[in-house]
Amino acid sequence: MNLSIQDFDFLDAFSNLGSFTIDQYGKNKLDLFVLNINANEFNLKRLEELLIDPMIDYSLSRSVKEEYKSRPATLTKKAKEKFIDYVNNKGELGELLLYCFLETHLKAPKILSKLELKTSTGLNVNGADGVHFLKLENGNYQLIFGESKTIVGLTDALTDAFKSIDEFKREVNSKGNKKSGLPYEKSLISDHLSKETFTQEEKDFISKIVYPKKENDFEVDDAFGIFIGYEIAIDEEDKKLPNEDFRKKIQEQIKKEVESKFSHITKKINEFKLYGHSFYLYILPLTELDKNREAIMQGLQS
Repeated sequence: MNLSIQDFDFLDAFSNLGSFTIDQYGKNKLDLFVLNINANEFNLKRLEELLIDPMIDYSLSRSVKEEYKSRPATLTKKAKEKFIDYVNNKGELGELLLYCFLETHLKAPKILSKLELKTSTGLNVNGADGVHFLKLENGNYQLIFGESKTIVGLTDALTDAFKSIDEFKREVNSKGNKKSGLPYEKSLISDHLSKETFTQEEKDFISKIVYPKKENDFEVDDAFGIFIGYEIAIDEEDKKLPNEDFRKKIQEQIKKEVESKFSHITKKINEFKLYGHSFYLYILPLTELDKNREAIMQGLQS
């Protein structure tokens, strides 16, 4: 089967400040990443360069990639067309980053992304930001539903992420209206299989994960991948420090702030009674969040 992770250089844009286990059972894991620093600034251009290739795989279905495999320029153009105008959209960079982290760090191949379902640049699709699967060491699998938030405040971003997951599970939104949830999302995967260039073996395998059968020799549990992009402030005086001193101080500042939120994460999991699920959290701080998010999105679409 070709259902394998993509070989991207995406992680070369970051330093990993630590992999943490949030709960006593080792189910909930958090990885803290920070962009590489060049001359006391986050290297946004390097991230932008390393997002171009994964953007294609994230945005386009396998059938479209197969159709245009001999025309790489056309593939890139079609991927860019999928993105909503960068000025009006605040979500898609986080969705793309979540896809990249799940593929390259967690080693969880994509089954479906929300962006694949968009029929025009002005259309938003509700539901999970993407669906991946992960094979566990014990031979069982997890179906991982994505949720991304890029919000200035770290506490607010975490709160919103778990609130969205709760609503997604209950198939309602904040106003109590019906919206897509786990059953709907799984039906999207089933519909998607018939339109894709999966082999029959791959279709059968995905079907067994999405709708487990009693004859399966493995168990499947629903899990969640979360990307949080939040804003940090850097003191102007700190920017005058020698490069190595700056890196050390900023990385320690970020690590201390994120570690202080571990109890809040546990509180939200307990509040929404989500403790049956595994969570894979990816945290990334950015300076001037709105400005730099727009700059990256603009660069990807140019």
